Parts: sequence; C-alpha cells; structure tokens
Amino acid sequence: MECGIVGLPGSGKTTLFNALTGSQASGFAGGGAGGLKPNVGVCQIPDPRLPLIAQFIPTKKIINATIQFVDIPGVPPGGGAQKLNAFLSHVRTVDAVCQVVRCFDDGSGKVNPASDIDSMDTELVIADLQVAEGALDKANRTARTGDADSKARVACLEKVLKQLNEGKPVRAETGWTDVERNILKSYGLITIKPVLFVANVAETDLNGESAAAKAVQQHAKATGGQSVVVCAKLEAELAELDEGDRVEMLQSLGLAEPANGPLARAANSLLGLASFYTAGEKEVRAWPIRIGAMAPEAAGSIHADIERGFIRAEIYGVKDLEHHKTEKAIREAGKLRSEGKNYRMQDGDVVHFLFNV
Repeated sequence: MECGIVGLPGSGKTTLFNALTGSQASGFAGGGAGGLKPNVGVCQIPDPRLPLIAQFIPTKKIINATIQFVDIPGVPPGGGAQKLNAFLSHVRTVDAVCQVVRCFDDGSGKVNPASDIDSMDTELVIADLQVAEGALDKANRTARTGDADSKARVACLEKVLKQLNEGKPVRAETGWTDVERNILKSYGLITIKPVLFVANVAETDLNGESAAAKAVQQHAKATGGQSVVVCAKLEAELAELDEGDRVEMLQSLGLAEPANGPLARAANSLLGLASFYTAGEKEVRAWPIRIGAMAPEAAGSIHADIERGFIRAEIYGVKDLEHHKTEKAIREAGKLRSEGKNYRMQDGDVVHFLFNV
C-alpha cells in the first residue's frame, strides 16, 4: 500500500519525502508536459516496541515495518490541463494522501495555509465532480431498465454530488454505509481517500503553536482528516546525522524522537494498518497487517505456506512480556493464548505460528 505526498510548490513536500525515505530527490524525471514521474521511496516505521521486545528476547537483528511513500509532482500555477491530469492520475493510484501545507515564512511574508489547502481541495473536488457526474449519467440510463444495482448507484452518487457541490470532500461525510463505500470505491474518487494534513512549520514552532499550524489542525478535524506537525527542514538535517549526534540534537531541542516517527505511524494508521511481531534469537520483527485481519492472513504476510498450512497461533501482548520478562513466565502465568483461524489480530500481538504443509 502507498501513501502519496502532495502539496503546492514550495510547501516542502520533497524535503519531507527525502527525510522520511533517505532519498536525495530534488526534482522529477520525465520533465515533458504531463510526463512527470513521482519519486517513490520506503520509510522504516520507528517503533518503540521493537527494542522493548529485544530487551527481553535477545536477538541478532531488529527489523522495522515499512511504509511506501510516493512524492507526487505538483502543478505550478498555470501548469496547464495536461500536468493537472497527470497529477490527478497519480493521486488516484495511491491508497492515502499526505498533504503538506506550508506554515512557515519562505521570505515572501505570506503564510496562508487556509488558502493553500483550499487551492488543493478545489482541484480535487472538481476532479471528483467530473467523475461523479459522468457516473450518475450512466447509472441513470441503466436504472431505467429496473436494475437494482444501478438504482443503488444513482442514490449513492446523488449524495456524493450534493456533498461535492457544497465544496466538501466525500470523506467529510461519515455516514456512508458499507454498500455505499463499495460503490464509491469502484469510481476511484480522490476525496474519499483518507488524508493526513502535515503542517510544515518553522524551527521556532516545533510544537505547532502558531496560528498557521492550528489552522491546519482545525481544517483536518472539520473535514474528516488527521494532522501532524513537522519541520521538514529539521527532519532533513536530523536524517543526515549519525545516531549519537541525532540523539544529542534531539535532546537539545527537548524532543523524544524525530517527528518522522509520529508521521510515519500516523500514515500507517491512515492506510488501515497495524503491527504484530515475531520474536526469536535470529530476529525481532514488526509486520504490517490490515486492521481487523484474521490470524491466517497475518500468517500469510510472513509466507504463503504458513497461511496455507495454518494450525493455530500462540499469542501474547508486548505488555505481557514487559510485565513477566520471559515467554516461559508468560506461559506459566496463563497469559499465552492459543488462537485459531477465527482470531482477529490485535495491534501489538507477539505471535508464534504453528503450521503444517
């Protein structure tokens, strides 16, 4: 699954992408009109539970879960329809969106996050309007034959158009039924995608206390999105330091960890993912799993053979390990659970899968 990073020119989105993924992107390949290709990179998700597990289960290596970010080329004012269409096509392919909003003065003296967000939202709402209007026309024609599915689509699309015509993203409506969500998913609407608004602040506003940062947070809350505060410039500097210097710099700033950690974890949650763990002397590892997934699906994320031959899963929580110190003590305390195929995985489960192929 992918999280797309979008933002107006000068918002700092590529700087943030580089800090998250360790890339050195400075521009976009294929510079012809409408031919810009996104930068793609992988970010390790900082996870404080991994070293905690390794503290009690000595291991040779620790492996973090990862998330894939896509730095989508923006469209400068006057960029033209071809570049706009290319931008929209890229946004449609990702599973969630991180919208970077400039909350620092770039020397122009103008900081207007509300206007920047509105500029981006307007383009996305218009794009969805065009899709929904065309889809409604087609569904209306089919519904005249008495087709029940088409009638359901007409009702759903009429609700969508009402929302969009009011200038609101589809995700701002929280009352969609599962049937309606499946219908909407089939049209690839952009504004139904989960969005994380990233307030990109100055180094003097790391806690997001400025009016600009608060405006981003308030907009996210009002439109069904989430928000985080990040100083992309600082994150890029931290990413270039070795571990010792990074820790020293964070301490001098009064920070527990780089803001990349909360951002990556928020993006992972935005994608509907949680983490479970496997632990042994070879490795302690975090595995991403769809929230609500059953145990065999989790087994399959490790290897298809484990899912196919799934027998049961022996599970305990990270907090159980922290309290009892060893797996042996967890078992003796009756905290080690034996779960079957119908077990719904929980974030923070530590698992041993038993299988036979």
